[in-house]
Amino acid sequence: MTAAVTGLTALSLASATAGAAECTNDTWKKVMERGKIVVGVKADYKPWGFRNDSGELVGMEIDMARDVADTMGVELELVPVQSSNRMQFLEQGKIDLMIATMSDRNDRREIVGIVGPNYYTSGTNVMAPKALALKEWEDLRGKPVCGKQGAFYNKIVEERYGAEIVAFTGNAEAKQALRDKKCIAWVYDDSSIMSDLSSGQYEEFEMPLASEDDNPWGLAVPKAEEQCVFGQFMSGMQYNWHRDGTLIELEKKWGIQPTAYLEKQAERFKDWLAE
Repeated sequence: MTAAVTGLTALSLASATAGAAECTNDTWKKVMERGKIVVGVKADYKPWGFRNDSGELVGMEIDMARDVADTMGVELELVPVQSSNRMQFLEQGKIDLMIATMSDRNDRREIVGIVGPNYYTSGTNVMAPKALALKEWEDLRGKPVCGKQGAFYNKIVEERYGAEIVAFTGNAEAKQALRDKKCIAWVYDDSSIMSDLSSGQYEEFEMPLASEDDNPWGLAVPKAEEQCVFGQFMSGMQYNWHRDGTLIELEKKWGIQPTAYLEKQAERFKDWLAE
């Protein structure tokens, strides 16, 4: 066990005193005994988690998972998960940890152990042709904007900025309508838009506006581990990622548009004595 792990484990045990009698720390013990942690990640959500030309899983969240394994002093095994099964995989013990672009919501906290501080966030933005040079949300007023049926931000953008939402049943249809110039922009989750822009298939488009209505992302440990050693350890990992700028550097590495959220968190958790 590395010195870093020893220190973090001591802090974890101290902060989990109230629930110590209920903590079996089964997952933590299993990982340390076998010398390997199994992490569920996305394989189809570039640049957070995807397969490169060699078929290897790479991306920002894969780098985070590797840092967790290195800090614990164990090997890393990656398991591809989808939004539909990521929590079930964690519940069933198929994975020990999940870092897979999951928004932090109350209903999910009832199922898996989401610990803070949240490592990332996504919000509402638009994808639009570079040629339009959109600068502000007000540029959408009175203009047709493609959206997906049922998305909560359709109504917000309509009421807040006077956009005329043209809703489609699926993302593919909405993006094709954007290409066909049936709307001036496509409003959606900014992380999905960034994924599209990084795919190389939308070189004539951009995400020009400041994201709004952030929804933080949460990594998760098994629910029983949330207040125990593993949960406290992962809370410490996220704290350190914010404090030392790791997440900001990973954004740069993977060509992700800088987020105000990470800048604010870095400022919030920085060492006040550091120059």
